[in-house]
Amino acid sequence: MKIALVTGANRGIGLAVARRLARDGIHVVVAARSDDAGRAAADLLRSEGGRASSVRLDVTDPEQARAAAAVVAQQLGRLDVLVNNAGVLPEATARPAEVVDAGLFRATYDTNVLGPVVVTEAFLPLLRRSPAGRIVNVSSRMGSLADQQDPASPYYSTVVPAYQSSKAALNGLTVALAKALADTPIKVTSVCPGFVQTDLAPIAREQAPLTADAAAEVVHRAATLSGSAPSGTFVDAVGPVPW
Repeated sequence: MKIALVTGANRGIGLAVARRLARDGIHVVVAARSDDAGRAAADLLRSEGGRASSVRLDVTDPEQARAAAAVVAQQLGRLDVLVNNAGVLPEATARPAEVVDAGLFRATYDTNVLGPVVVTEAFLPLLRRSPAGRIVNVSSRMGSLADQQDPASPYYSTVVPAYQSSKAALNGLTVALAKALADTPIKVTSVCPGFVQTDLAPIAREQAPLTADAAAEVVHRAATLSGSAPSGTFVDAVGPVPW
């Protein structure tokens, strides 16, 4: 039985990914900042016939990440899939005085960049125990430098510097990890789930065309890559995304 951990798995895309993985018979560890929220999501997965447990994990807290990894090691022994899903977009509701705001950058990078680093560092020893470890970094086309410079892109007119640059940095982490782990069975992928109906931003809940369940499919594909698939790619539901 494979074991997967999904950060921010108590709602939105994270919960949809957890449910999709559970339908494959994978034991899903729901990682959430709130114990109650994590347990409720794990209970839901079990009520649907899945195997699930939960751990408390604020991705900005290295101590919590290490403690969560210790729990998974003790209870399950290894990890096969890590989905770095937790993300924030403070610029959706804040009104900075200038185009760039250092406070918003810090808040965004703490979760969107340092969060995956903290969690990956804590769980990498358990992923190394897997015969086919997979790391999925949930990114965005708004982190594509090529896309941001393309007037034909639907995201060209969107300017949220902290969020966009945080996802570009996350993509850089994907490439670096793929290279560093090239001599192991672990594969690393950046995934853009699309414009999804979530609580990430008010406009997403009101105008996004994709449900979380639909968006979970591309994340699921990256989490279950075959052994012959390349590592270090950036993809969405259609295919490769330009860096």
